[in-house]
Amino acid sequence: MLAKCIAAGLAGSAMLATVAFAQTPTTTDRANNMAPAAASNSSFQGDWRTSKVVGLNVYNDNNENVGSVNDLLTDKSGNIKAAVISVGGVLGVGARLVAVPFDKIKFANEPIAYTGVAGAGGSKPMSSTTTTGAATGAGTATPPKPNPWYPDHAVYNASKDELKAMPEFKYSTQ
Repeated sequence: MLAKCIAAGLAGSAMLATVAFAQTPTTTDRANNMAPAAASNSSFQGDWRTSKVVGLNVYNDNNENVGSVNDLLTDKSGNIKAAVISVGGVLGVGARLVAVPFDKIKFANEPIAYTGVAGAGGSKPMSSTTTTGAATGAGTATPPKPNPWYPDHAVYNASKDELKAMPEFKYSTQ
């Protein structure tokens, strides 16, 4: 019986939708419902996409990776108040979340500069955004062009242990 009711509801919705799409607006409707002027691309120059900020690696002042941005918390006006950083764990398993004030985080457009020699003990790997340029010769790293829509990484001055010692952030269920 429930399946018949659901099928009848879907059929009725489909018939009403086709009638609504078949109507054409009159010229007076178009004049009254003008869309607001679209903003130009240049008006957003220098702004970042928050979808790209989430997931950025977070380093401390010693260029040690301490976590990654897991989420951004905003107030009701849309102002970003805090960043939720995922600390520890392997591939997200066993990681804990901590919230830090957004104004305490710095962002860098340039990749981390590693001075170690590749393959030497204790050296850090090249940044994942660094590419090997075929035109410049094999094994020569060419710095990537900074993306204007998001930074390369975030910097928060705390060690991984200090972040793990902070109170754990939990999303409210209410």
